[in-house]
Amino acid sequence: MPTPSSPAPKILKLPIGLKAKGERKEFDSLGTVMVPANRYWGAQTQRSLIHFNIGNDRMPHEVYHAYGYVKKAAAIVNTKHGRLPQWKGKLIQQVCDEVISGQLDEDFPLYVWQTGSGTQSNMNVNEVVSNRCIQLVGGKLGAQEPIHPNDHVNMGQSSNDTFPTAMHIAAYTMAVTKTIPALKRLQKALEKKSREWSTVVKIGRTHIQDATPLTVGQEWSGYASALADAIVDVEYATEGLLRLAMGGTAVGTGLNSPVGFGDEVAAVIAKLTGYKFQTAENKFAAQGTLDRMVRAHAGLKSASVTLFKIANDMRWLGSGPRTGLMELILPSNEPGSSIMPGKVNPTQAEAMLMVCIQIMSSDVAVQMGGAEGNFELNAFRPVLINNYLHSALIMADMCDHFREFMIEGAQLNRPKIKENIDKSVMMVTALSPIIGYDKASVISHYAIDNDLTLREAALRNGVSEELYDRVVIPINMTHPDGATSKSKKKSAAKRPAKKTTAKKTTAKKKATRR
Repeated sequence: MPTPSSPAPKILKLPIGLKAKGERKEFDSLGTVMVPANRYWGAQTQRSLIHFNIGNDRMPHEVYHAYGYVKKAAAIVNTKHGRLPQWKGKLIQQVCDEVISGQLDEDFPLYVWQTGSGTQSNMNVNEVVSNRCIQLVGGKLGAQEPIHPNDHVNMGQSSNDTFPTAMHIAAYTMAVTKTIPALKRLQKALEKKSREWSTVVKIGRTHIQDATPLTVGQEWSGYASALADAIVDVEYATEGLLRLAMGGTAVGTGLNSPVGFGDEVAAVIAKLTGYKFQTAENKFAAQGTLDRMVRAHAGLKSASVTLFKIANDMRWLGSGPRTGLMELILPSNEPGSSIMPGKVNPTQAEAMLMVCIQIMSSDVAVQMGGAEGNFELNAFRPVLINNYLHSALIMADMCDHFREFMIEGAQLNRPKIKENIDKSVMMVTALSPIIGYDKASVISHYAIDNDLTLREAALRNGVSEELYDRVVIPINMTHPDGATSKSKKKSAAKRPAKKTTAKKTTAKKKATRR
């Protein structure tokens, strides 16, 4: 086996995988451990599998792919400054590319419920990279030579700075490649429907009761605008993840790492990923808290509140088909009942609501985990990154499904919308500025009590046909002063011309005297 001064060994071209059967012996500072012979991981990974075999929640692969960038960037910087021999640095980088691409995913089996610092996942990466490197130079797996998991793969690093760095890379990548684009696609679809239905008048509802008219386009513009606002907040919170803890090592002081290591590694990570990652200005905050991750998830929670409102409105507006609101005709994606033939349900809205509930509840876990930073280390990292990645992924997928299978195919039930306009009594609001609130209220109650249309009730209570037909025009009620502006103009036109002239003349005389 090569010594530090030995020439570089030949790098073999071997496919990923181990054909060995049974077990092999691995070791760490506590002694030897038997591990599956067909796996690359070592003693510390195996210990974690034994001690933390809890549930079915595995550390997300996105964390390990992000770790591949961390280890590769560190190897590049360490090689550049001569701390790693060229061949070792390049070999580690080569294997890190396999980690990044997901080719070694089967060798990252650890559970979320492990040490709160993420040390076991960090060592899982170190061990896998080490043994794969050893395989590629024809060495003996488990020997930890010539590539040592700690001395070489983990050079200048600690779990305490690398794990939060990997968290930020994984979370930011998920947000900008999946979640935010999906939110924007949904927002554009809502905006498109708003424009498409901009002239269709419907009855509004407040307190789930009839209110004054608005256009369907105006209603949907509210959905589109609310989601646009939420996206801005998500983007802003996500930008906070661009600051990396790398370089702080154990407690934030940077012990055992060269001066400027964090800055250089962050710059390399930025180059490798194409994202504007930078070293965190204060490593003690970056390692002692997870506040930026908490805020990033809060952005998702906030967006889920908006999505919940939109989805809830959709299922109510589409309720029916005979005895509900029935204003929207929702796509019939699948049969809705195992016992009631012909039933179709608003399943995409229901799924969206469940996703939103999950994200809101996950935010509680994220808040509590974030609050548990003690002194120089927050030791609740796994639960935070697991919840963040889960929330970001299901939000992204749900937004695309909701858009494709509900929003884009939604149609208006125009006859029902017109029927609601004809039956509404709240359009009496247009008469209120002219005949007064009290008289308008009498007309409204009279219509309801006697099951009359608003027009019939108004005519029976002293409103002329001419006034009613001139003032109560639904489309005119969808903008400020729309219902009364024409009436005021007509009233002004009927005034004697000489009175208006007289006022103007008097005003001119006064101005002249002054």
